[in-house]
Amino acid sequence: MTDKPIRTITDLARLAGVSPGTVSRALAGKSLVNAKTKERIQALAREHGFQLNQMASKLRRQKTGVIGVAIPLGHDHRQHISDSFFMTLLGHLADELTERGYDLMLRRVIPENNEDWLDQFIGSGMIDGLIVIGQSDQFDRIEDVADGYLPMVVWGNHQEGQRHCVVGTDNRLGGKLAAERLIAAGVTSIAFLGDVGAMEFAARYAGAQEAAGRLAVPIKNFTIHLSPDRISSEIASQLDEVLSNSDGVFAATDTIAFALLRELQTRKVAVPDNVKVVGFDDLPIASQTSPRLTTIHQDIAAGARGMVDLLLRRLDGNSSESLILPPKLVIRETA
Repeated sequence: MTDKPIRTITDLARLAGVSPGTVSRALAGKSLVNAKTKERIQALAREHGFQLNQMASKLRRQKTGVIGVAIPLGHDHRQHISDSFFMTLLGHLADELTERGYDLMLRRVIPENNEDWLDQFIGSGMIDGLIVIGQSDQFDRIEDVADGYLPMVVWGNHQEGQRHCVVGTDNRLGGKLAAERLIAAGVTSIAFLGDVGAMEFAARYAGAQEAAGRLAVPIKNFTIHLSPDRISSEIASQLDEVLSNSDGVFAATDTIAFALLRELQTRKVAVPDNVKVVGFDDLPIASQTSPRLTTIHQDIAAGARGMVDLLLRRLDGNSSESLILPPKLVIRETA
């Protein structure tokens, strides 16, 4: 028993001593939960007047015309929404949602300050459905909510067997293409710049490792965060080691690549003569850097359309498969 109101799946899970996903499955009557646990959770729910997705059910009857967009920053909580990738994707999402008659409610979330962020957003009564940009380190939390909340689509990395619906690029293949390009350009050792605590970056690094290993080229990860108060200083502090061990750099994002090119220019290190660089994203500015950035293109506009299409299908009560977009190598001047 507890005096604290039971408002969310997480509240009920804490009371029952199980995971939020188990609560979702138990209240949905799924056979994955053993009968004894299911009965206990359902009894607690009745005792506290809790119904699975009671707020979501209400919203399906009384539409708000608003789609929530959450950006969880569990792996790098100092990162800003003003990041070029976020702004590019948000622009395309806003265009798509507006054309479909929806408004957008945006939240930047620091999960360590609020572990119930997903339940609270979904149960706020203010949104019809939810788009999550990036899995960060919140994969398990998103999986739990996906069991009981249909109208949610996530931009991120897909892995076999996951339950939540994802739209995103084949990051592992993109990493493989980046490493292969560097090696084809004559690179003998590769530095990967990025924080592999993020699922998408980890997949990009894994793809690059696969290609480098197959071709017997060493590769090493250097952790670089995307928060604006850290990215330049982290690159500067590690660049001597990068340059002493590598003649090619695979940057996990174009934003990291841009910061690297600035630092290399400051130190008068010639690109691509002394070091070759490949980025990832193909943001609009990638064709305007000096030299112009070789990068892995992910179709952000198509991804935004895909997320909105799948979300609207789910708002109508239908399930949907994840959408994996093919990456494309764009060769310019840095490699």
